[in-house]
Amino acid sequence: MVALSERIAISTMQTTRRAPKSISDPLFRWASFASALLVLIVLAGILGSMVYGGWPAFRQFGFGFVTSSVWNVGKEDFGAWVAIAGTLTSALIALVIGVPVSIGIAIFLTQLCPRWLKRPVATTVELLAAVPSIIYGMWGLFVFAPFFARFVQVPVSSLVEGLPIVGTILYARVPSGVGLLTAGIILAIMIIPFIASIARDILDQIPTILRESAYGIGCTTWEVVRHVLLPQAGVSIIGAVMLGLGRALGETMAVTFVIGNANRLSLSLFDPSSTIASRIANEFNEASDMHLNALLALGCILFLVTFTVLVLARLLIARVRTQ
Repeated sequence: MVALSERIAISTMQTTRRAPKSISDPLFRWASFASALLVLIVLAGILGSMVYGGWPAFRQFGFGFVTSSVWNVGKEDFGAWVAIAGTLTSALIALVIGVPVSIGIAIFLTQLCPRWLKRPVATTVELLAAVPSIIYGMWGLFVFAPFFARFVQVPVSSLVEGLPIVGTILYARVPSGVGLLTAGIILAIMIIPFIASIARDILDQIPTILRESAYGIGCTTWEVVRHVLLPQAGVSIIGAVMLGLGRALGETMAVTFVIGNANRLSLSLFDPSSTIASRIANEFNEASDMHLNALLALGCILFLVTFTVLVLARLLIARVRTQ
């Protein structure tokens, strides 16, 4: 009886305290829905405009627009394969170089860095993200490219000349310093601050008790990082890497300065090439008719490539979470 009376009293209090319906709740709900819907509308508008502008090129060249390596403005014969290959190759080089360095910076700042050094290093890494991309491009062209040509391209080309496979990939016919590998290195420097900052925040959020427990049973620092920290932060680190990959795929000005902007399909990483973004930046102002349609078609392809990468990242994250 006592329990029943208490339940009735609580129910009565909840009924009396129930606030009258207000217009603020539905207004807030519809405002949130409109904000989310606005993003989808803008995304659909961007994709629609790219498809509409590039459709004449897709209609005239068909699937050959993607597979052809010809880009002849005078004859209005266009193919996107060189730009697509350059975009994917430079982004892959950036990930191969940037991801290990970024994770190493995050581990150093969270596990090994002395307290007095942690803030200066973390601030310096974050400041790299604020440097404009055109500054990276100018530094890469006027400072890094001559250094790279003199101390890397020339000696490496002399060393591997005539060797099978390696001699093809790492041989510079004209050691100018610009090329795919240079663009990939510059992109790696640009994405390191993003991946490192996110990875550091993720590692900092892992409960301290997990690390202390691992150290308590005799684990070394490497074992703690390998078997405790990285598995706990794996999903979020994959998300950070995909964010860096998206930045690398769409980077324009820095790559335009250092990639050489040549419509050349070469197996050598030292040879000049081009990306979708750099080709659009170089030629858009002077483009007209079918040339303009081809550039818009390139933009549509870049959009689809980036969207596909994000979808694959989501699938990868979902698979890691289920394991």
